[in-house]
Amino acid sequence: MKDLMIMSSEDYEDENDTIKSYNKNLLAEFKEYLTKKKLTPRTIEKHLQNVEFYINVFLLYYEEQDARDGVSEISMYLGFWFIKKGPWSGISAINENASSLKKFYQFMLEKGEITKEEFTELKETIKEEKPEWIATMERYLDEDIEDMDEVWGF
Repeated sequence: MKDLMIMSSEDYEDENDTIKSYNKNLLAEFKEYLTKKKLTPRTIEKHLQNVEFYINVFLLYYEEQDARDGVSEISMYLGFWFIKKGPWSGISAINENASSLKKFYQFMLEKGEITKEEFTELKETIKEEKPEWIATMERYLDEDIEDMDEVWGF
């Protein structure tokens, strides 16, 4: 993790460009992987859109993290950030993103980019925390809740 306060904007942009270049190649490989799994073109496109937003927007939002590091960030993403910042966030979008990210990190495991333990932890996080992510989304969408502390469970 890099401290953005001491990085020059040029260094920050260079790091972002490097990660985005890596991600572009990774997404092309992921598309090929999904195609070999015989998913429909529409399903492949949805998974690619979800993963692209995760690795090129969320993982680069606060600090530069590459896709490998993102395996441990899914709870922060689907339980908080996506709800607030995702332009199409909703209950079905949380479910779709969880599915897309699980497929993506299965691909990353098979590629040797993450460990079996990391992938197992990702699946457990999704299984255990998804009900709370959905409940948070429901509270976020509830027009009767005016205090945002209630949405986030504070």
